[in-house]
Amino acid sequence: MSSASTVAKKKQTPQNTLSLHYLGDRVLRQPTKRISKINQSVRDLAQEMVQTMYAEQGIGLAAPQVGVNKQMLVIDCDPNNTATPPLVLINPEIQTYSPELATGEEGCLSIPGVYLDVVRPEAVQVKFRDESGRPQKMKASGLLARVIQHELDHLHGVLFVDRVRNDLVLTEALNKQGFSAKAVQPIKS
Repeated sequence: MSSASTVAKKKQTPQNTLSLHYLGDRVLRQPTKRISKINQSVRDLAQEMVQTMYAEQGIGLAAPQVGVNKQMLVIDCDPNNTATPPLVLINPEIQTYSPELATGEEGCLSIPGVYLDVVRPEAVQVKFRDESGRPQKMKASGLLARVIQHELDHLHGVLFVDRVRNDLVLTEALNKQGFSAKAVQPIKS
């Protein structure tokens, strides 16, 4: 596992620092750009993203969700444990996927109130740069692997609802929360 984030501190805030974008917003469907230089503005963005994730009670957040077209994710699968700092992944790439698949319920800060089952590989190996610019590699399984895949999808303009296989359940869940099923772009597997 990579070294923990040195910039992004675990701290609950009463309000978010960045505005979230929601299903139907074009910014969520645009492929993101690699971050060529990791400087203080990138570290500041990471900190603001972490604070937004905590304020919204999420466990992961990708830059496009706050309207930033950059390849950055922040993750904290255990937000109540101060001993586990949040992860910051810059320019993340999944190198390998496990052949084992797992079904798990997912939600998204950009689609509040919608929780549906998604099938994903059980484990991944990901390479990325940390907020100091150092190259890192990490193996992840279970919830962390699921969150990495979910957030990395955002960097490619893919949302978890695009991976939901049961159209009837998907449409019903979206309608119930005021979202249009027309905003979904199904992934053919």
